Amino acid sequence: MIQFQNECITVFQSALSQTTCTVVEAKDFVLLVDPNWLPHEIEEIKRHVAQIKGEKELYLLFTHGDFDHIMGYKAFPGAKVIGSKGLQEHPNKEQKVELIQQFYNENYIQAPYPIVFPEVDIVIKEDGQQLVIGHTTITFYLSPGHTHDGLFTVIEPLGIWIAGDYLSDFELPFIYDSAKAYEETLRKAERIIARHQISVLVPGHGQATASQEEIKRRIHLAQDYLERLIKAVKNEDLEEMAALEKEMAFPSNFTKNCHEENIRIIQREYK
Repeated sequence: MIQFQNECITVFQSALSQTTCTVVEAKDFVLLVDPNWLPHEIEEIKRHVAQIKGEKELYLLFTHGDFDHIMGYKAFPGAKVIGSKGLQEHPNKEQKVELIQQFYNENYIQAPYPIVFPEVDIVIKEDGQQLVIGHTTITFYLSPGHTHDGLFTVIEPLGIWIAGDYLSDFELPFIYDSAKAYEETLRKAERIIARHQISVLVPGHGQATASQEEIKRRIHLAQDYLERLIKAVKNEDLEEMAALEKEMAFPSNFTKNCHEENIRIIQREYK
Protein backbone atom coordinates (compact mmCIF):
# COMPACT_ATOMS: atom_id res chain seq x y z
CA MET A 1 0.00 0.00 0.00
CA ILE A 2 1.32 3.45 -0.90
CA GLN A 3 1.09 5.80 2.07
CA PHE A 4 3.02 8.79 0.68
CA GLN A 5 4.03 9.85 -2.80
CA ASN A 6 5.31 12.86 -4.70
CA GLU A 7 7.31 13.38 -7.89
CA CYS A 8 10.52 11.80 -6.49
CA ILE A 9 9.54 9.47 -3.64
CA THR A 10 7.07 6.66 -3.05
CA VAL A 11 6.63 5.23 0.45
CA PHE A 12 5.03 1.80 0.71
CA GLN A 13 3.60 0.62 4.03
CA SER A 14 3.22 -3.04 4.94
CA ALA A 15 0.11 -4.39 6.61
CA LEU A 16 2.48 -5.67 9.30
CA SER A 17 3.85 -3.30 11.96
CA GLN A 18 3.23 -0.29 9.68
CA THR A 19 6.72 -1.00 8.28
CA THR A 20 7.78 1.29 5.47
CA CYS A 21 9.72 0.74 2.27
CA THR A 22 10.91 3.84 0.42
CA VAL A 23 11.65 4.17 -3.29
CA VAL A 24 13.48 7.32 -4.38
CA GLU A 25 13.55 8.17 -8.09
CA ALA A 26 16.43 10.52 -8.85
CA LYS A 27 17.64 11.69 -12.26
CA ASP A 28 20.56 9.27 -12.33
CA PHE A 29 19.48 6.31 -10.16
CA VAL A 30 16.77 4.61 -8.13
CA LEU A 31 17.25 4.04 -4.39
CA LEU A 32 15.23 1.33 -2.66
CA VAL A 33 15.11 1.16 1.14
CA ASP A 34 14.19 -1.85 3.33
CA PRO A 35 11.80 -3.83 1.04
CA ASN A 36 9.41 -5.82 3.24
CA TRP A 37 7.28 -7.86 4.51
CA LEU A 38 4.83 -10.12 2.68
CA PRO A 39 5.60 -11.62 -0.73
CA HIS A 40 2.74 -9.82 -2.49
CA GLU A 41 3.83 -6.53 -0.92
CA ILE A 42 7.38 -6.97 -2.17
CA GLU A 43 6.01 -7.88 -5.60
CA GLU A 44 4.12 -4.57 -5.67
CA ILE A 45 7.37 -2.78 -4.83
CA LYS A 46 9.19 -4.74 -7.56
CA ARG A 47 6.62 -3.70 -10.14
CA HIS A 48 6.97 -0.06 -9.17
CA VAL A 49 10.78 -0.20 -9.34
CA ALA A 50 10.61 -1.89 -12.76
CA GLN A 51 8.28 0.85 -14.06
CA ILE A 52 10.60 3.71 -13.09
CA LYS A 53 14.08 2.20 -13.32
CA GLY A 54 14.76 2.09 -17.04
CA GLU A 55 18.54 2.10 -17.53
CA LYS A 56 19.22 3.68 -14.15
CA GLU A 57 21.40 2.01 -11.52
CA LEU A 58 19.47 0.46 -8.63
CA TYR A 59 20.83 0.98 -5.11
CA LEU A 60 19.45 -1.02 -2.17
CA LEU A 61 19.83 0.63 1.24
CA PHE A 62 19.32 -1.19 4.53
CA THR A 63 18.77 1.13 7.49
CA HIS A 64 19.76 -1.66 9.91
CA GLY A 65 19.86 -5.43 10.17
CA ASP A 66 16.58 -6.29 11.93
CA PHE A 67 14.98 -9.21 10.11
CA ASP A 68 11.86 -7.35 9.04
CA HIS A 69 13.97 -4.76 7.22
CA ILE A 70 16.23 -7.17 5.30
CA MET A 71 13.79 -9.90 4.26
CA GLY A 72 13.32 -8.57 0.71
CA TYR A 73 17.05 -8.50 -0.07
CA LYS A 74 17.18 -11.26 -2.70
CA ALA A 75 14.10 -9.96 -4.51
CA PHE A 76 16.37 -7.37 -6.15
CA PRO A 77 19.39 -9.17 -7.61
CA GLY A 78 22.00 -6.92 -9.17
CA ALA A 79 21.30 -3.94 -6.92
CA LYS A 80 24.27 -2.25 -5.25
CA VAL A 81 23.79 -2.67 -1.51
CA ILE A 82 24.45 0.18 0.94
CA GLY A 83 24.78 -0.44 4.67
CA SER A 84 26.75 0.53 7.73
CA LYS A 85 29.98 -1.14 8.80
CA GLY A 86 27.94 -2.50 11.70
CA LEU A 87 25.60 -4.19 9.22
CA GLN A 88 28.51 -5.56 7.18
CA GLU A 89 30.08 -7.03 10.33
CA HIS A 90 26.83 -7.95 12.08
CA PRO A 91 27.57 -10.58 14.77
CA ASN A 92 24.15 -12.27 14.52
CA LYS A 93 23.61 -12.79 10.81
CA GLU A 94 22.50 -16.41 11.19
CA GLN A 95 19.97 -15.47 13.86
CA LYS A 96 18.41 -12.81 11.61
CA VAL A 97 18.13 -15.30 8.75
CA GLU A 98 16.53 -17.83 11.11
CA LEU A 99 13.95 -15.21 12.21
CA ILE A 100 12.95 -14.64 8.59
CA GLN A 101 12.56 -18.38 8.00
CA GLN A 102 10.63 -18.73 11.27
CA PHE A 103 8.24 -15.97 10.17
CA TYR A 104 7.55 -17.74 6.87
CA ASN A 105 7.13 -21.11 8.56
CA GLU A 106 4.79 -19.84 11.28
CA ASN A 107 2.55 -18.25 8.65
CA TYR A 108 2.68 -21.15 6.15
CA ILE A 109 4.38 -18.96 3.55
CA GLN A 110 6.64 -20.49 0.95
CA ALA A 111 9.73 -18.26 0.86
CA PRO A 112 9.66 -16.65 -2.61
CA TYR A 113 13.42 -16.05 -2.84
CA PRO A 114 16.60 -17.15 -1.01
CA ILE A 115 16.84 -16.10 2.63
CA VAL A 116 20.30 -14.70 3.23
CA PHE A 117 21.80 -11.77 5.12
CA PRO A 118 22.70 -8.82 2.87
CA GLU A 119 26.20 -8.50 1.48
CA VAL A 120 27.21 -4.83 1.54
CA ASP A 121 28.87 -3.24 -1.50
CA ILE A 122 29.07 0.35 -0.23
CA VAL A 123 30.08 0.43 3.44
CA ILE A 124 29.27 3.47 5.58
CA LYS A 125 31.90 3.82 8.29
CA GLU A 126 31.51 7.35 9.68
CA ASP A 127 29.21 10.32 10.13
CA GLY A 128 29.06 12.64 7.18
CA GLN A 129 30.22 10.03 4.66
CA GLN A 130 28.77 10.88 1.28
CA LEU A 131 27.84 9.13 -1.92
CA VAL A 132 27.57 11.46 -4.92
CA ILE A 133 25.63 10.13 -7.91
CA GLY A 134 25.21 12.59 -10.74
CA HIS A 135 23.40 15.63 -9.36
CA THR A 136 22.46 13.94 -6.08
CA THR A 137 24.40 13.85 -2.81
CA ILE A 138 23.52 11.22 -0.22
CA THR A 139 24.85 11.92 3.28
CA PHE A 140 24.93 9.20 5.92
CA TYR A 141 24.99 9.42 9.71
CA LEU A 142 25.53 6.48 12.05
CA SER A 143 22.49 6.05 14.31
CA PRO A 144 23.14 3.48 17.03
CA GLY A 145 20.86 2.99 20.01
CA HIS A 146 17.89 1.05 18.64
CA THR A 147 20.46 -1.31 17.13
CA HIS A 148 24.22 -0.95 16.85
CA ASP A 149 24.18 -0.77 13.04
CA GLY A 150 21.61 1.93 12.29
CA LEU A 151 21.91 4.61 9.58
CA PHE A 152 20.28 7.97 9.00
CA THR A 153 20.30 8.91 5.31
CA VAL A 154 19.75 12.40 3.87
CA ILE A 155 19.25 12.78 0.10
CA GLU A 156 19.89 16.21 -1.39
CA PRO A 157 18.72 18.35 -3.11
CA LEU A 158 15.52 16.31 -2.74
CA GLY A 159 15.46 16.91 1.02
CA ILE A 160 14.56 13.32 1.93
CA TRP A 161 15.53 11.92 5.33
CA ILE A 162 15.33 8.13 5.78
CA ALA A 163 15.37 7.58 9.54
CA GLY A 164 15.16 3.80 10.00
CA ASP A 165 13.57 2.76 13.28
CA TYR A 166 13.55 6.25 14.78
CA LEU A 167 11.12 9.19 14.78
CA SER A 168 7.92 7.24 14.29
CA ASP A 169 4.64 9.09 14.75
CA PHE A 170 3.43 6.44 17.21
CA GLU A 171 6.24 4.09 18.24
CA LEU A 172 8.21 5.01 21.36
CA PRO A 173 11.92 4.06 21.52
CA PHE A 174 12.77 0.37 21.48
CA ILE A 175 16.34 0.02 22.77
CA TYR A 176 18.14 -3.12 21.67
CA ASP A 177 21.64 -1.63 21.74
CA SER A 178 22.29 1.30 24.10
CA ALA A 179 20.19 3.96 25.84
CA LYS A 180 23.12 6.36 25.91
CA ALA A 181 23.70 5.84 22.19
CA TYR A 182 19.98 6.33 21.56
CA GLU A 183 20.08 9.69 23.38
CA GLU A 184 23.08 10.77 21.29
CA THR A 185 21.33 9.70 18.09
CA LEU A 186 18.36 11.91 19.01
CA ARG A 187 20.75 14.83 19.58
CA LYS A 188 22.22 14.02 16.15
CA ALA A 189 18.68 14.18 14.74
CA GLU A 190 18.39 17.73 16.08
CA ARG A 191 21.63 18.65 14.33
CA ILE A 192 20.47 17.08 11.07
CA ILE A 193 17.25 19.07 10.94
CA ALA A 194 19.24 22.24 11.66
CA ARG A 195 21.91 21.45 9.04
CA HIS A 196 19.80 20.13 6.16
CA GLN A 197 16.72 21.37 4.35
CA ILE A 198 14.42 18.43 5.04
CA SER A 199 11.24 18.22 2.99
CA VAL A 200 10.18 14.64 3.86
CA LEU A 201 11.02 12.39 6.83
CA VAL A 202 10.35 8.66 6.50
CA PRO A 203 10.48 6.50 9.65
CA GLY A 204 10.86 2.74 9.58
CA HIS A 205 7.39 2.32 11.09
CA GLY A 206 4.51 4.74 10.73
CA GLN A 207 3.72 7.79 8.67
CA ALA A 208 6.06 9.90 6.58
CA THR A 209 5.78 13.63 7.23
CA ALA A 210 6.60 16.82 5.35
CA SER A 211 6.13 19.00 8.45
CA GLN A 212 9.16 20.47 10.22
CA GLU A 213 7.13 20.92 13.37
CA GLU A 214 6.05 17.28 13.30
CA ILE A 215 9.66 16.14 12.93
CA LYS A 216 10.64 18.25 15.95
CA ARG A 217 7.66 16.88 17.88
CA ARG A 218 8.78 13.31 17.21
CA ILE A 219 12.33 14.04 18.35
CA HIS A 220 10.99 15.59 21.56
CA LEU A 221 8.54 12.70 22.06
CA ALA A 222 11.40 10.18 22.06
CA GLN A 223 13.66 12.37 24.20
CA ASP A 224 10.94 12.96 26.78
CA TYR A 225 10.12 9.26 27.06
CA LEU A 226 13.79 8.29 27.49
CA GLU A 227 14.42 11.05 30.03
CA ARG A 228 11.47 9.98 32.16
CA LEU A 229 12.29 6.26 31.90
CA ILE A 230 15.96 6.79 32.81
CA LYS A 231 14.91 8.89 35.81
CA ALA A 232 12.40 6.24 36.91
CA VAL A 233 14.99 3.45 36.62
CA LYS A 234 17.59 5.44 38.56
CA ASN A 235 15.06 6.13 41.31
CA GLU A 236 13.71 2.57 41.21
CA ASP A 237 10.26 4.09 40.72
CA LEU A 238 8.20 1.03 39.79
CA GLU A 239 4.96 2.99 39.53
CA GLU A 240 6.40 5.40 36.97
CA MET A 241 8.00 2.56 35.00
CA ALA A 242 4.61 0.81 34.82
CA ALA A 243 2.95 4.06 33.73
CA LEU A 244 5.51 4.52 30.96
CA GLU A 245 4.81 1.02 29.67
CA LYS A 246 1.16 2.01 29.24
CA GLU A 247 2.22 4.85 26.93
CA MET A 248 3.34 2.29 24.34
CA ALA A 249 1.00 2.17 21.35
CA PHE A 250 -0.64 -1.15 20.46
CA PRO A 251 0.08 -2.80 23.86
CA SER A 252 1.00 -6.46 23.49
CA ASN A 253 3.46 -9.07 24.70
CA PHE A 254 5.88 -7.58 22.18
CA THR A 255 5.69 -4.04 23.58
CA LYS A 256 5.86 -5.44 27.12
CA ASN A 257 9.07 -7.30 26.27
CA CYS A 258 10.52 -4.20 24.56
CA HIS A 259 9.72 -2.08 27.63
CA GLU A 260 11.39 -4.61 29.92
CA GLU A 261 14.45 -4.68 27.64
CA ASN A 262 14.59 -0.88 27.73
CA ILE A 263 14.69 -1.05 31.53
CA ARG A 264 17.38 -3.75 31.58
CA ILE A 265 19.66 -1.77 29.28
CA ILE A 266 19.15 1.45 31.24
CA GLN A 267 19.92 -0.38 34.50
CA ARG A 268 23.12 -1.72 32.94
CA GLU A 269 24.27 1.66 31.67
CA TYR A 270 23.08 4.09 34.34
CA LYS A 271 23.22 2.17 37.63
